[in-house]
Amino acid sequence: MQRAMRLLEAVAAREYGAPAKQLAREAGLALPTAYHLLRTLAHEGYLRREKGLFFLGEAAERLGSSGAQEKRRSAVNDVLAHWHDSIGVPVYFAVYRDGEIEVVCVADTPGNPAVEEWADFRETGHAHAIGQCLLSQLDEGARRDHLDRYPVQSITPYTVRDEHTLLRRLERVGRMEPVVERQEYALGTVCAAIPITAGTTAAAMALSLPLSQADRLLPAARQLQGEIGRLLGTLSISISI
Repeated sequence: MQRAMRLLEAVAAREYGAPAKQLAREAGLALPTAYHLLRTLAHEGYLRREKGLFFLGEAAERLGSSGAQEKRRSAVNDVLAHWHDSIGVPVYFAVYRDGEIEVVCVADTPGNPAVEEWADFRETGHAHAIGQCLLSQLDEGARRDHLDRYPVQSITPYTVRDEHTLLRRLERVGRMEPVVERQEYALGTVCAAIPITAGTTAAAMALSLPLSQADRLLPAARQLQGEIGRLLGTLSISISI
């Protein structure tokens, strides 16, 4: 494995490709060993050979893309953890991608736990602040498509009762204003979500609190909103996670 990785590193350093002899020398391998490993790596798609030169293949490029994706995810996790520590609430980052609500990252602790996903977040977007915030950013067609697939249904006594009421509420959401829900998704919990403008992708940051601390919700949301303005670049590049 280590010898194969040395060969891949040698190929990655050569934008215009390199022959087997040069790669063997740079990787510190005997030529027969290098030939065998290069053939294997090419067969598996990690390398491709053109006119006697070796280049990175699609499989290696996918690995590189995956590594970059993990770095972006780690950066967002660090940002959320900082906000959780400074504000003292669970913090969530979510996007609307390919017609689905996706909670990308959550920062919480045993002392400040995140809301338990007792009903599928994707199917209950009408009931929680994250979903309402994301749906409010969609155009009318995308919003109705989502609600056709995931109809409004009461999951607590406080959940919005019907699609018409929900749509009226979404239309009243102010640009960059926090979306607040109280016990609509989970009894004993209040939540707020803040829209994030990042190209054409709908995204949101959110926080949650026990009902007993409901008076902290809007001040915490305003504090989070201020923090987002300072670190929007980190969040924007993470939309592709």
